[in-house]
Amino acid sequence: MHTFLASTGLVLTIVGLSISVAFWIPRLCNRTRLKEMLGSRYPVVYVVYVANGPLLLILGLILALKFH
Repeated sequence: MHTFLASTGLVLTIVGLSISVAFWIPRLCNRTRLKEMLGSRYPVVYVVYVANGPLLLILGLILALKFH
């Protein structure tokens, strides 16, 4: 069970880090285009980013370090 949780933590860490990096590279995430498309709902992009980037990274690190 510990190996599964540690492996899951490692995967979540990699996914969270990838999403975080991809969000801040201008060519991968065209925020100006998103702002045009979403208008007043644009702040939702940051909610989705935080939920899928840094939070996955933190959760993955906690799992990986606790069950390693």
